[in-house]
Amino acid sequence: MASERISRRQVMKAMGATALTSSVVPAVTGRGGVAPDARGAGRDTPKICMGSSGRASEADMRQLKQIGVDHVLMGGPAIPWQETALRTIMDRFRQGGLTVCNMMISGFPNTIYGRPGRDEEIEKVRQSISAAGKAGLPVVEYNFYAHRAMEGYYEVVGRAGAGYTGFDYERMKDLPALPAEGAHNLEEMWANITYFLKAVVPVAEQSGVRLALHPNDPPAPLSRGSEQIMGTVEGWKRLIEIVKSPANGITYDCGVTREIGQDPVEVCRYFASRDRINHMHFRNVRMQVPREKYEEVFIDEGEVNMFAVMKEVVRHKYSLAIYPEHSRALDYDREVAKASGGLRGYPGGGGFAGDVFNVAYTRAMLQAALSS
Repeated sequence: MASERISRRQVMKAMGATALTSSVVPAVTGRGGVAPDARGAGRDTPKICMGSSGRASEADMRQLKQIGVDHVLMGGPAIPWQETALRTIMDRFRQGGLTVCNMMISGFPNTIYGRPGRDEEIEKVRQSISAAGKAGLPVVEYNFYAHRAMEGYYEVVGRAGAGYTGFDYERMKDLPALPAEGAHNLEEMWANITYFLKAVVPVAEQSGVRLALHPNDPPAPLSRGSEQIMGTVEGWKRLIEIVKSPANGITYDCGVTREIGQDPVEVCRYFASRDRINHMHFRNVRMQVPREKYEEVFIDEGEVNMFAVMKEVVRHKYSLAIYPEHSRALDYDREVAKASGGLRGYPGGGGFAGDVFNVAYTRAMLQAALSS
């Protein structure tokens, strides 16, 4: 009889737990009716990713798996990429339970500046995109900076002494052009990227690869004498019209969107509705002067409505990667950094503990958006 009573209690407890779960967490299905798992991850939902290195150790991979991250991005090898080399990298991460979802391609300065030798570089990029498609890499990200205005960065003391990253255009606006780069106006840069896109987007289409151009960040009006084609939303819109294809898209960054004084939700809607968001960065800022003065802050504060942004991408059935980047400097990471050689990234930037905070917050936003 005792065993029968215990059994009944166990059954009733299980039934109650099931009913509670059903009432608190509604059943959600992604596009095509594929249900996300308990963390909000599904084939047709956004994938939270973190940055890694092609040389990441098993311990590095395990750290990411422990916080629920299944996707990684990284810088790619020197161009031209080879299918076998990409497969080797991707297979090693797969063995650690991680999918490589994005690699950054670089190494084509003559193309950016419209100099002799650009055709040879572009051919290497075309070969690399083809190799990416054969290896199963879905997204190739790239930059097209004449110069990146990082001289304007500085550290700001944030809440409880945490590190924030400030940008002030006044710190670098009068810096001269670098000899290796020169100074370039908008129309030069637009002509150069048009030449590039018309050569590489058809290969990306054939290879099943999406290209993602990151906005200018910082989006300073002038960067060592050069204007910035991706420093305004108008520039982002112009880019996707050069070659009209889902393979020609952007990295949508809600933080940069606010840095340039625009509404992140409205801008997200514009590009998501056209299927031109091929990668996404998820971070928050406080803007003082559009394009010229702002602070990168914790993901749970600032001027970007992060939940509204997440709901917007979910509403448009975005299913590629979301990168909660630019973690803030926490005391814990500073202590760890003393033994490991310093914090990575920007002034006021953090380490793994900051990453954990970002990932947890982003996961909560995704689960809530999928349930709303």
